[in-house]
Amino acid sequence: MPAEFHFVEEVNKAFDAAAAFVDASPDLLAQIRRCNSLYYISFPFKRDDDRIDVAHSWRAEHSHHRQPTKGGIRYSQHVSGDEVMALAALMTYKCAIVDVPFGGAKGGIRISTRDYSPAELERITRRYTYELWKKNFIGPGLDVPAPDYGTGAREMAWIADTYMGLCGAELNALACVTGKPVTQGGIRGRNEATGRGVAYGIREACEIPDDMTPLGLSTGLGDKRFVVQGLGNVGYHAAKYLIECGATLVGVAELSGGISAPDGIDLGELIDHWKATGTITDFPGSTNLERANDALELECDILVPAALENQLKAENAPRIKAKIIGEAANGPTSAAAEAILRQNGVHIVPDVYLNAGGVTVSYFEWLKNLAHVRFGRMEKRFDQSAHRRLLQAVEAHSETKFSTAEFAVAARGADEEDLVNSGLEETMVLAYEQIRVIQERHRDEMSLRTAAIVCAVQKIVGTYEEMGIFP
Repeated sequence: MPAEFHFVEEVNKAFDAAAAFVDASPDLLAQIRRCNSLYYISFPFKRDDDRIDVAHSWRAEHSHHRQPTKGGIRYSQHVSGDEVMALAALMTYKCAIVDVPFGGAKGGIRISTRDYSPAELERITRRYTYELWKKNFIGPGLDVPAPDYGTGAREMAWIADTYMGLCGAELNALACVTGKPVTQGGIRGRNEATGRGVAYGIREACEIPDDMTPLGLSTGLGDKRFVVQGLGNVGYHAAKYLIECGATLVGVAELSGGISAPDGIDLGELIDHWKATGTITDFPGSTNLERANDALELECDILVPAALENQLKAENAPRIKAKIIGEAANGPTSAAAEAILRQNGVHIVPDVYLNAGGVTVSYFEWLKNLAHVRFGRMEKRFDQSAHRRLLQAVEAHSETKFSTAEFAVAARGADEEDLVNSGLEETMVLAYEQIRVIQERHRDEMSLRTAAIVCAVQKIVGTYEEMGIFP
């Protein structure tokens, strides 16, 4: 990242803006703001050709007001102590906003995954897990990692396997990490959870007439045109579910380039083109952009930055034409850029709320691992039988006759993925309502980001008070 960008400072500026609206002891607010622990680790590992390299890695635990702490592990050449502390702070606020009982944490290893083979990545991941275990920075009741940029279910499976080998016969060992493959203790719906949550959050934002009218927009997603930056796991699923809600994809930015298509982009065909050619450029029916990030400045209703932090800054903020920004990535908008965008009337749905879908479903996975039973196992058939009896009663006492297909759909009981998606939707809807209530009390003074962090800080202060530490 550019040397002048200090992620922790950006996060703390947002916290300070919110803290001014919270009635609490300045000392307690200072404690909430502070990162509790930062662990730096360097370790050697063997390459496939027997050369020895050294990996540099970190794990930050921002807050222990709730335990365990929770946060992803990213593999990126930009990882630093500053970055993981900032991301851990965002995790603290994010968990509080969506009422997930975790403190915030984050970790990372400074590598580019493209430079290493799967075998090398496995050795790196397992050694990193061992280093965390040595210092009590991982465990079902201590600190629970998850996937992030550059990692996925494969890496989480390696972490779980390594931890179980180290901890002996610990009953709840699988709950040491989330985002695992379903066959190894994961949960259905986790892979797409962050992107689905982004879509739910943007949908909720677009349902508020008082927010859409000043933008010259109608409510709903049906007539909205959007651009997405980053087609990784989060960006792809956010785009997929926004399209399912009726929005039209008109621009994409990726490492390989940027494209625009005012008449719309078929996401499935674009992914097929990308797999076949190795790039999103030259996609039929689209126009290549000179630079990938020129997509950020395209004409659209909604811009979804879903890549890394500090993508919208003072330099390009005046050229942003989107009326709504849905921050799918962590920290994509600098404080300076946000001031310019708000002055230009842009409605920003902040990352600290919008990308909380991942940790919400990670919480569900953690609960599943502790309960040792999948969601829906006990109630699905009972619900299905009850629905069937109700439909049969309707048929018996009316002239209605359901077709076989209608009967099957209406009588179906909820399985694990149904329950996960329902819980995620409820979480995102309720959290947005809470944030909007706070913002409405201070509409002329408070951005949606500030309202979201006020919501978080008030809940964290309440937790300390309930513990009796601060009477």
